[in-house]
Amino acid sequence: MKFALFTTNLAGGGAEKALAKIAGGLAARGHEVNFIVCEDAGKYPPPAGCRFQALAARPGRGWLGKRRLAWRLNRLLASNQPDLLVSTLPFADEVAALAKAPRHVCRIANTLSAEIARLPAAKAQRRTARYRALYGARPLVAVSQGVAADLQAAFDIDAKRIGVIGNPFNFAAIRALAAEPCPERPRQPYILHVGRYAAQKRHDLLLAAYAQADLPQQLVLLTPPDTNLATLIAQHGLQHRVLVADFQTNPYPWMAAAELLVLCSDHEGLPNVLIEALVCGTRVISTDCPSGPREILRGELVHGLVPCDDVAALAAAMRDALAAPKPGSAAVDAALAPYAAERALDAWEALAREIC
Repeated sequence: MKFALFTTNLAGGGAEKALAKIAGGLAARGHEVNFIVCEDAGKYPPPAGCRFQALAARPGRGWLGKRRLAWRLNRLLASNQPDLLVSTLPFADEVAALAKAPRHVCRIANTLSAEIARLPAAKAQRRTARYRALYGARPLVAVSQGVAADLQAAFDIDAKRIGVIGNPFNFAAIRALAAEPCPERPRQPYILHVGRYAAQKRHDLLLAAYAQADLPQQLVLLTPPDTNLATLIAQHGLQHRVLVADFQTNPYPWMAAAELLVLCSDHEGLPNVLIEALVCGTRVISTDCPSGPREILRGELVHGLVPCDDVAALAAAMRDALAAPKPGSAAVDAALAPYAAERALDAWEALAREIC
């Protein structure tokens, strides 16, 4: 079969990374895969085995820019029509919709109502109307049950048009990458957070909780340096206890050596880092945010969930997790089973056959 997978760029976000994994997995199964981005920018390499194409070097983001990209996408697809076009992230979804591409499915990678809730009222109304118009008339694939429920409740989308396919994870490949040498990694024990510096990721909450917990472990942030982040670290007096280690193409050695991985977002779709850290054998705690953490941390792992926006609860969870033994392998294996790459890739193949 022929697949076209389309997103904004390969700049380092979880949605783009997951789409690249889907592309690489489908290509490894012998399918013809065209991985298309709006702009040729990013830190991730293009997925292996795929044809990689960028529509523009620096595309405009406004009304005209989207239509120029849609025209280029239309011409590109016309020369080699895929059996299934999968777009992800709202900007790419809009471009693909404007291109009027056949057999187009939008993959929804975040809890959109939580994103909208952060906006001023007038802007939130416009964004809600935009998403209803964009997603209300085409097939959708949510990355988690929580994202699917949010699409139904917040945007009045018929449940029959929403499928759920989790992100694919090649457990053996992750563990192999985790074993690679990593001389940059700290030698002393540390707690890890992986995620760009953005309001959604709540570095402010993390730093406040870490300061309150008064732990001996260093805090390592895998995110590019940012002056606002540096100011926030200084406000807590943590300049000598926090390492901003930049984006890492291979974060798995960092995960494997960490005493604990913390996710403290206000919202997610399906947080890859929780699954990846569990694969690496690392303890995890997470805010019980919409959506994904509660679906991942099941059984005895549910004790790793803490309320959102609660400094004291997050500080206590850090202390408790570090004092407790690591969860048993049976509990971790049960939590990981739904996210094996084979399940997700089987589901994408079945969807392509169905739509064809």
